Amino acid sequence: MDQLAAEAGVSKVTVYNHFGSKENLFNAVIGETLDEALEVAQSVIQARLAESDDVRADLVEACRTWVAGLTTPDVLALRNVIAGERHRFPELGRTWQEEGPGRQHAALAAALGRLDERGLLRIPDMELAVLQLSGLVLSPHLVYGVYGTHLGEELGERLIQGGVDMFLNQYGTGA
Repeated sequence: MDQLAAEAGVSKVTVYNHFGSKENLFNAVIGETLDEALEVAQSVIQARLAESDDVRADLVEACRTWVAGLTTPDVLALRNVIAGERHRFPELGRTWQEEGPGRQHAALAAALGRLDERGLLRIPDMELAVLQLSGLVLSPHLVYGVYGTHLGEELGERLIQGGVDMFLNQYGTGA
């Protein structure tokens, strides 16, 4: 808190008056970081995916922006700090879950549900389908990112396109 106050050019009391506690400050950092990280992905999902006429292309683009947003060094570093501190501060993990995966999965479920309604997908278990998509396109990046390893653009693109293809092989109707 001392370092933050010094960087902001205010007193520590001012920081506490604004945020109330360290936990509130960290929750605000998590929310702001994830808002910025997922802004483009949320836009693609909400503006294009649900009404898509080219489901594969728009799903690939949504997944690209999702992966890009969550695999920046700052986001990965914050994710690792939260994972490491979850025993002392379980609220931070809940905030991460709500502001990141929870919000992103809900947006994807709504868009994919609309595609299902339009007959372009057949998804009997939306929760499972969204988790599968996440596992196919995002999880490898996060697993490697924990150890400071970047998969590289070419492999990352193959993971996204191959993951979307596997997802569509399972849930697509061929329409």
